[in-house]
Amino acid sequence: MAKSKSEVQNEALPILLPLKRSGAAISMGVGKSLLGLRHMDAQYNEGGRLFLVVAPKKSIFQSWKDDAVAFKMDHLLPFIKFCTYVSLPKQTPVYHTVYLDECHSLLYNHQRFLDNYDGKILGLTGTAPKWENSEKGLMVNQYCPIAYEYITDDAVEDGILNDYRIIVHTIELAQEKTYIKKTKAGGQWATSELADYNYWTNQIGSASTVKKEQIMRIMRMKALMTYPTKENYARHLFQRLEEKSILFCNTIAQAHKLAAHSYTSKNPKSEENLEMFKDGTIDKLSCVLQLSEGVNILGLKAGIIMHSYGNERKSAQRIGRLLRLNPIETAEMHILCYKNTVDEKWTKAALSEFDQSKITWKESQYTEI
Repeated sequence: MAKSKSEVQNEALPILLPLKRSGAAISMGVGKSLLGLRHMDAQYNEGGRLFLVVAPKKSIFQSWKDDAVAFKMDHLLPFIKFCTYVSLPKQTPVYHTVYLDECHSLLYNHQRFLDNYDGKILGLTGTAPKWENSEKGLMVNQYCPIAYEYITDDAVEDGILNDYRIIVHTIELAQEKTYIKKTKAGGQWATSELADYNYWTNQIGSASTVKKEQIMRIMRMKALMTYPTKENYARHLFQRLEEKSILFCNTIAQAHKLAAHSYTSKNPKSEENLEMFKDGTIDKLSCVLQLSEGVNILGLKAGIIMHSYGNERKSAQRIGRLLRLNPIETAEMHILCYKNTVDEKWTKAALSEFDQSKITWKESQYTEI
């Protein structure tokens, strides 16, 4: 039997409330901040307790405040302090309960505060860390172990979120010598994307230290993010999408280059563009990381992700922008992936938590666009 948002929260609360340290992995669209407020309200005793809400960005605080007003829990607001994860180590442990919004943001440098804090902790996330032995995985398991889980596909099946389909476009690296690189002396020379990718892969294989290998891996990832083949493919695919569509770029320069309207930290018209996109004045918008969390766009039906990073969280957040349609509709997400490269491994990892029957891998040539 399908569950509603309130039924999901009613199911989660009695599990979480008795626990001193716990976490909830709740799908986007179900209301993580509302769940946190209801958890808080159950412990409220006429102002005798203080609560701390921690989030990655200040912009997320507003959703807690808006939900408190909308759901008649604004009596809690005078007793809530908000802070970012950056400033968490500076807090004093005087709170009855600490709410870790996007708790997958925990790092080792937060341990000092959390070890000195003896109250309750509730972690909230849409994407719990996949790797238990990673820094984030170890921190979440220690300080807010997941006690309740309701994933994206559960919400799709219950009709809380709309359905989706994902098309992965596998693209060949260019073999022509059209990729321009600069020398330290200020000159330039041409190579191919394939030759450049092979160069960095060989550098990784011959690295003499772990640190050098890590640097070479980063350099290879940066190279993959800037090859022009994906840019050209993305531009033409974006132009062909007829629905309200968003393009997630790798860099600010790409966002400005590939669309007439962009939302980036370097564009003074970003907020104006976002509002026009929301109200339907424009139907296409490019962006980078800023739009991954905390922003919902009504009627957003299609999107393109240029790079998956091998990070399931970033991909899930971006795909989540398209899951706020009428439940009878289906959103379409296109992911670009370089064939026969590490990009394929990253993309498979990023999509591992999604329903594989809704993912199509398509061998693509630029001429098809």
